[in-house]
Amino acid sequence: MKKVLRYVVIGVISLPLLYGLWLLLRAFLFDFFCIPTCSMYPTLKPGDEVIVNKLLMGARIYKDFHFDRKGVELESWRTKGIRPLRHNDIVVFNFPHHDWKISFVINHVYCKRVIALPGDSISIVDGFYRNNHYEEVLGLEEEQAKYARLPESECWKKEVQMYPFDEHVRWTPYNMGPMYVPRKGDVIRITPLEAALYGFILEWELGQEITRDWDTGEVSAGGHLLTRHRFKHDYYFMAGDNVLDSDDSRFWGLVPEEYIVGVVDYQFSTR
Repeated sequence: MKKVLRYVVIGVISLPLLYGLWLLLRAFLFDFFCIPTCSMYPTLKPGDEVIVNKLLMGARIYKDFHFDRKGVELESWRTKGIRPLRHNDIVVFNFPHHDWKISFVINHVYCKRVIALPGDSISIVDGFYRNNHYEEVLGLEEEQAKYARLPESECWKKEVQMYPFDEHVRWTPYNMGPMYVPRKGDVIRITPLEAALYGFILEWELGQEITRDWDTGEVSAGGHLLTRHRFKHDYYFMAGDNVLDSDDSRFWGLVPEEYIVGVVDYQFSTR
């Protein structure tokens, strides 16, 4: 009887410890996610499970847990990683744009491919991605080729108004850019064009409303003239492999480094 009781006590003590260890592993080493859509098809299919490696770029650790489904300001720090993100890495990240501003919603995650890193200039030319710092293929070239060959009547997204949502910047998912992807510490001159391209970022970093006047060429932040800005964060351009059916940076903009969970290191199908 005493032996049974001892095993019960050990079990009762061990279960919370094992659960705590499991939580620590998921916080610092890896996590699991299920692919909900076809945006990464054919690389990843709906229902596929992926393991996200947090060691590569460092694990994101929350400073507080005051989360809200309407979006909050993310407070976090990142452990030292093994390497920075690379072109064509597939990553999981928190979708950064809610109610026309950058905000954090804890369970609102996307899985996309890294098309441009901080310091790159990204373009889309006749349906194909072009990056001034990367000469190899970005994403799946065959999917971009399919998209480029589609007749206009079958490809409504070629004409849809997209990021940066300004009539003076007439980009489409078929032809856009070039667009510079900000790197932390970079200083740029601010004109109405930059205010259109980086409006969400400027408002997030400065904490002030950005207004632009294309007639006068002036940009204001909180009512004060804004002529230059030094970026406080690194940003990334993300896109899905399924070019025709992916909700990505082409349509809503850039992803701050702090919003990235980690790199997809392994995938397996549940079917």
